[in-house]
Amino acid sequence: MRRPFMIALIATALSACQTGADGLTTSAAPPEITPAASSAIAGDMVSRFAEQVGPGTGTIVLKEDASPSGQALAAALKGWGYAVATDQKTDDKKSSIELAYVVDDFEGQTLVRLSTRKVELTRAYRTTAAGAVPASPLSVMQRN
Repeated sequence: MRRPFMIALIATALSACQTGADGLTTSAAPPEITPAASSAIAGDMVSRFAEQVGPGTGTIVLKEDASPSGQALAAALKGWGYAVATDQKTDDKKSSIELAYVVDDFEGQTLVRLSTRKVELTRAYRTTAAGAVPASPLSVMQRN
């Protein structure tokens, strides 16, 4: 009796971890963030991203975005040696990395998340018109 109960409990706990969605979150950023702050945030997040997946290891598939954050992210990725494909199909699925990002205001700070199928990076920043500085440690979540 005890064994089936434990199996059911573990299965329930593990099923709570499943999202049920096969895709990534849609990229989004509020327009209020200045280009200088967007550039500082993108530079920091892409350097941390490169630590996790390796610099220039594949083509980044990024949804095209005209916001300052989207433009800064694409420029920072290219600066780290990544090829960036926006709203295009890539021929080589093995070396392509789908990347989504979210930039949002949260309790007076800017919360930023970069997501791929294998890793998710999150960090809060204090932004000013002149730039941005990290306001929290980097959170890294690895997926299998």
